Amino acid sequence: MLAAMQHNMKLLAQHSLNGYGGMGEGMSMQLARGARRVLWLAHESAPKNFTAVEVTDPRRPRVIVQTDLPHLAMRSNSLEVCGDIMAVAYQVSQPGLKPAGFELFDVSDPERPRSISLFDASGAHSRGCHALWFVDGKTVHMACSDPELRPRDPKDDQIYRIVDVSNPARPLAVGRWHLPGTMHGDDAPAPKRLAPQFDAGFRAHNTNVYPQRPDRCYLGYLDAGMMVLDIAEHSRPKLVSRWRNSPPYNGFTHTVLPLFGRGLLVVTDEAIQNDGADWPKLVWLLDARDEKNLVSIGTLPVAGVKPLLHQGGRCGAHNVHENPPAQGAWRSEDVVLGTFFNAGVRAYDVRDPYAPREIAHFIPPVPEGSPVSAAQINDVFVDDRGIVFAVDRHAGGLYVLEMTL
Repeated sequence: MLAAMQHNMKLLAQHSLNGYGGMGEGMSMQLARGARRVLWLAHESAPKNFTAVEVTDPRRPRVIVQTDLPHLAMRSNSLEVCGDIMAVAYQVSQPGLKPAGFELFDVSDPERPRSISLFDASGAHSRGCHALWFVDGKTVHMACSDPELRPRDPKDDQIYRIVDVSNPARPLAVGRWHLPGTMHGDDAPAPKRLAPQFDAGFRAHNTNVYPQRPDRCYLGYLDAGMMVLDIAEHSRPKLVSRWRNSPPYNGFTHTVLPLFGRGLLVVTDEAIQNDGADWPKLVWLLDARDEKNLVSIGTLPVAGVKPLLHQGGRCGAHNVHENPPAQGAWRSEDVVLGTFFNAGVRAYDVRDPYAPREIAHFIPPVPEGSPVSAAQINDVFVDDRGIVFAVDRHAGGLYVLEMTL
């Protein structure tokens, strides 16, 4: 096996998660009773639902629970833990299947998660929830279908939805927003689509809301770019501004990370095609001092990424560590960590946003059992000890890393 490629980042441990190492983009830390640290992980696809790994000693990660999905035609790609409650997204492979939406669990005893309630978003045109955000203990913000709506194009099925979970036993939908022109009954004309080879749909992805601006949602909307929404009234989200780079780029805007103290937004476009077919997929820096006039001022360097374009699987940007406002999470406005599939996990110094520079990276060897010839690092979470946790999309499971800056 080839050695890992690394710079200023060293491997502390790797766990194949009992042979189910295909991981999604749900990573969340729980500070559990007894000074325990539990990392909850969502799986990329069936048969597993979620896995909990105790990482109190980061050099000795230990699986403490691993659960199965209700059936094989679904996935739980996303989850978030707030206190002792966890929200898990359920997306089905075909509209009409159940369960579709999200499930809340009591994880106060991490080894024995207990279902509290299921928010049902199933319907004739619904695939349920792809990604969610749950950080205040009261509200789930999510990219999810709404069975009351019918998309003009099936690829546009998931919108921004707000659900009140202040009573976890009775989740209540309170708000929604979608790109005008994408649903039957809209007054607006249908938006112009990207070229067929890049058309992934006009639908919501990450729906980030932070305590610094609880009246704003920072929304990735795939081929429609990114939006800032005013959500002061949950029942009536309103568009504040929109930034779009596709065309001429190739769509799939994924995550919007605000750096509030800097007046910046970090925006990622996900690589979704193998062998660099949709390159370039980049991480953008936007000047957001005037939130109604967002201006691109640069991208994170790709000198270490481009040589790997044709090394197997996907190559290019995906997600970043999102500075979650949660116990146990690391937050920085000077360093951005992102995942780049076969280019691994990479860290960037953005103190000068006009000249960001790469300061660390880690690329593991291709994991055993992978269907492609390279690692596919899918997501990253950094805890408040500075420990970096990264996961592989296909087979590698969990990598526990330490930056040596």
